[in-house]
Amino acid sequence: MIVLPLRVRPSGKESLLFANDAGQFFQGDRAFLRRYAFDELTAEDISFLSERGQAFDDIDSLGFASHLHGCARRITSPTTLDYLILVPTLRCNLACSYCQVSRASLESRGYDWSDETLAAVLTLIDRLDAGAVKLEFQGGEPTLRPDLIASVIERCERFADKSFVICTNLSCLDEDVMRIFDRPDVLISTSLDGSEFTHQQNRTATAEKTRTFFANLEFVLDRYGPDKVSALPTLDPLNPPQVETLVEAFASRRLPSIYLRPINYQGFARKRHPDSRAQDDRWREYYESFVQAIIARNWSDPSIVLEETYLSLCLRRIFQPGHDRHVDLRNPNPVGRDYIVIDHDGVVYPTDEARMLARSGVVDLAIGHVASGWDTEQRAVLDCASTNQFDPDCQRCTYQPFCGRDLVDDLARYGRIDVPRRETEFCRRHLHVFDFAFRLIYSDDPATRYSLARWLDLGGDLPDLAVSR
Repeated sequence: MIVLPLRVRPSGKESLLFANDAGQFFQGDRAFLRRYAFDELTAEDISFLSERGQAFDDIDSLGFASHLHGCARRITSPTTLDYLILVPTLRCNLACSYCQVSRASLESRGYDWSDETLAAVLTLIDRLDAGAVKLEFQGGEPTLRPDLIASVIERCERFADKSFVICTNLSCLDEDVMRIFDRPDVLISTSLDGSEFTHQQNRTATAEKTRTFFANLEFVLDRYGPDKVSALPTLDPLNPPQVETLVEAFASRRLPSIYLRPINYQGFARKRHPDSRAQDDRWREYYESFVQAIIARNWSDPSIVLEETYLSLCLRRIFQPGHDRHVDLRNPNPVGRDYIVIDHDGVVYPTDEARMLARSGVVDLAIGHVASGWDTEQRAVLDCASTNQFDPDCQRCTYQPFCGRDLVDDLARYGRIDVPRRETEFCRRHLHVFDFAFRLIYSDDPATRYSLARWLDLGGDLPDLAVSR
């Protein structure tokens, strides 16, 4: 009998979490760990492991093949280019204190696509051979140039399956913008930091601009419904809003997904919020209290099921390998394959955060240009560090099958990519999120199990999970 290697992590006061390379997991105790470590597993232990694909007979080739298939499902395999993040203008009519982008002022010149850049973008779209495409318009404030957005959307008519996301501060809803918003294949993404007071404070906006935003938010929600509109808050981890206030800001508008995004150490935020380089225990306590609050609310009022977006993503990483493409957690995380970012000047970046670092003058992570391509030496260099598969800390981590690699985040915070994993904010953040996720997964609380089942899109209840006795 061959028992697969298991990784172990404490999970509660008495329990341990065991997982193999394919991400199959179970809870056990220290007595089981001792038997496993000293090769003293009982017949009951072997039976338990065999039933869960953790142990095989020497001649069980099907069992080995199943395990290898499970490992392969955890490995990202980007195919064709089908996701473009486009920045038609870097200009913006707001000056938010935590802006990640390092936007240009409204009156600035030279920060919109030139005719040549637009032509190169349209040529790229003509050459895409994907069956389905998704285009996301970022900024600056992209609705300052609805003509450029309309030109790109028109060029995509040949695709049977297409979607467009307009990331906007909703400050302007003129006829040209509304003509775009009215399309059924267009989604609206905006920001909502909580109450009007908090939103105005964070956005450093006038009271009039704040009132305009909330009026426009209500208008698009009334016109299209919450399925077409998404919003996310950006929170100061040292001074987050009250949990109840933030929950109510979303629940009252029937917006179910709330991504608790602390200020990112990018763009202007590096200068105005230097403490955003790392989060401490206060932020982690706030995060858990927020999730517990929406679990309680979901149980008491099932008319709308709220979720913390990133936790739901991590849960899907645990239970549904291969079903998501979130680039923060892909492994490996190759650049310039299935998605790229095209900046206002046509320069191509591997991620939106990478272009922010370039604009901030931290490091130039450009991998090419939309007119000349991006199969470059710069891209190859970044790809060399795009996996956690061979990192010594990650190889010992129970969560490695669920986790990923984000070298741009390391460069932003530390200016290097060889900081030991356990000392990075990326690692600390995900250790906490996965620890918390597994505490919820193994909870007996019916309210918790109800929310988890809904976040995982299960038709019924959360199934009972394996525990070694």
